[in-house]
Amino acid sequence: MATATAILDGLRARLDTTEYRKLHREGSFTDYLNIVLETPGVTRTAFQRLYDMILSHGTDDVYENKDRITRFKFFTDFATRHGDGIYGLDRSLMQLVNTFKSAALGYGTERRVILLHGPVGSAKSTIARLLKRGLEEYSRTDDGMLFSFSWKGPDGTWVKDPMHGEPLQLVPEEQRAALLAQLNEKAKKPYAYDVKIKGDLSPFSRYEYKTRLAKYDGDWLKMVDNEVKVYRLVLSEKDRIGIGTFQPKDEKNQDSTELTGDINYRKIAEYGSDSDPRAFNFDGELNIANRGIVEFIEVLKLDVAFLYDLLGASQEHKIKPKKFAQTDIDEVILGHTNEPEYRRLQNNEFMEALRDRTVKIDVPYVTRLRDEVKIYEKDYRPEKVRGKHIAPHTVEIAAMWAVLTRLTPPKHASLSVLQKMKLYNGKTLPGFTEDNVIELKRDAANEGMTGISPRYIQDKISNALVAHPDEDNINPFMVMHELESGLRHHSLIKDEDQYRHYRELLAVVREEYEDIVKNEVQRAIAADEDALTRLCGNYIDNVRSYTLREKVRNKFTGANEDPDERLMRSVEEKIDIPEGRKDDFRREIMNYIGALAIDGKKFDYKTNERLQKALELKLFEDQKDTIKLSSLVSNVVDKATQEKIDVVKSRLIRNYGYNESSATDVLNFVASIFARGQTKK
Repeated sequence: MATATAILDGLRARLDTTEYRKLHREGSFTDYLNIVLETPGVTRTAFQRLYDMILSHGTDDVYENKDRITRFKFFTDFATRHGDGIYGLDRSLMQLVNTFKSAALGYGTERRVILLHGPVGSAKSTIARLLKRGLEEYSRTDDGMLFSFSWKGPDGTWVKDPMHGEPLQLVPEEQRAALLAQLNEKAKKPYAYDVKIKGDLSPFSRYEYKTRLAKYDGDWLKMVDNEVKVYRLVLSEKDRIGIGTFQPKDEKNQDSTELTGDINYRKIAEYGSDSDPRAFNFDGELNIANRGIVEFIEVLKLDVAFLYDLLGASQEHKIKPKKFAQTDIDEVILGHTNEPEYRRLQNNEFMEALRDRTVKIDVPYVTRLRDEVKIYEKDYRPEKVRGKHIAPHTVEIAAMWAVLTRLTPPKHASLSVLQKMKLYNGKTLPGFTEDNVIELKRDAANEGMTGISPRYIQDKISNALVAHPDEDNINPFMVMHELESGLRHHSLIKDEDQYRHYRELLAVVREEYEDIVKNEVQRAIAADEDALTRLCGNYIDNVRSYTLREKVRNKFTGANEDPDERLMRSVEEKIDIPEGRKDDFRREIMNYIGALAIDGKKFDYKTNERLQKALELKLFEDQKDTIKLSSLVSNVVDKATQEKIDVVKSRLIRNYGYNESSATDVLNFVASIFARGQTKK
């Protein structure tokens, strides 16, 4: 039996303190200048560091509706690793990162409050959380290193600058130009940004600087060599180092000292004055977020006095602690808000100065179905939902309804909102091109700013998971019931018209689900590979003879006969090929086969989606009467039929992801449709 000592010895053998020593690196001011020469990036501004952090994870270029979109892996790969993957917001994120880039290059946006604006549950908080977490991790890497400094105390201990200032701020104003010229000239490798010294020391360090400079009779080099220690700064929200978060309270309890610090009354007796910087706590959110980022949750709910603090913090990069002069800061100010709060800002003439200092980034709801599905698959996947099978299409149908509630009804009379959703999702529809999709999006510029939140969908899927303890699975009908029953109590539904519209969209989704499962069952019935291959061969032989105006040899009689028009049309009608277009379709098939032959490839009906669908539906029509699926609803099934149904059920389980009970449920549901004579044409 292993003892505690043996366990600890095993842990000790694997212990590596190398990383700890790297993160707790310390040295003199001279050592720091050597680091700057070797790695100029340690002196970056907060915006430069944030932008480089995002780029360090890599990018991909994707094309969407003829536009090239840069997709940042920070918001996909990194975010997914931390359970915060963001989907369907590529354009908004590209706009946000371009704002960071402009700020990093000093083009003006570094003097703005970055405001994420969108409806509730649209991932604004997730974006802010990711940026903070990303900066934390980046500061622990060699590429993301940054440094601050501490002062030697009278008892030999070291006191850190409370605002994590940049060590180069210790250089006197009159010496900075000469030092920077040499640093930028002698840096060992070219860098994207010049080394610069921005801002001045915090009031605490300014006091310590002046006191100690007098001690060394004005020799600042001797002073920094003996009184200053430079240390590596690791950003941490939990430790309140370089990352701050401010959440507004009710107006009566708001106090601006939460942003800019407050007097330490216990130390006034020690230092004799409330204006002595040693008797002040520089621990407001804007103080501790220096060198990093500060997030303002629901920023426009702040009291006006707080918002005034943001004006100077953004435009001038200065804050005004009580009893002290304006103090320099270097940080990204990121806020987020929803539509009602933003409208209030627009309508408030006293807030014009803040509006002018704001860069608004719209963060809408997702309007592409496959992206919405990914949002829910994070939480509702087999590894997380144990003991309960989620039937195929359950999450998809819930996501479909959510997306439909966010879409603006199209102006095209021939286009339904469901078809518009399919176009957005990358499907092709007859008569609609990519240019039409671009036009649809242009006509609905505000699309995604209203509708059902992903949180509502997540709540109702969760309800469905626990509302049926006797079932081993949940299916789309259970979730649709939860979605509909919760609408009456939804706090964001404003009126009866909106309630009725959402219910109508649920009916649209329910009908779409019926089509999906009917098609699946049909394909499962017609999944006899040999039969499909024979049917395909027969069809292709007849099409070849038809296009070449030749006879077809009957393999049974040996006689040459005309191509079987009835067979060809019975296949083509399954995918709505009209009589007038049959010749075009048949030539298209033959050209496709010919192109494959030129490349030395053999034709397989599975490579042509439309033809495969037509063959499966044709085979289904030929076989459905032999299975007598509609007899399922009578609970009286003969042995031969039951064996065939079991084969279909096994295909549903194997090919489509059903389990035993959900496959039985979907077969019974489709059987009831066939019993009503609603066969799919």
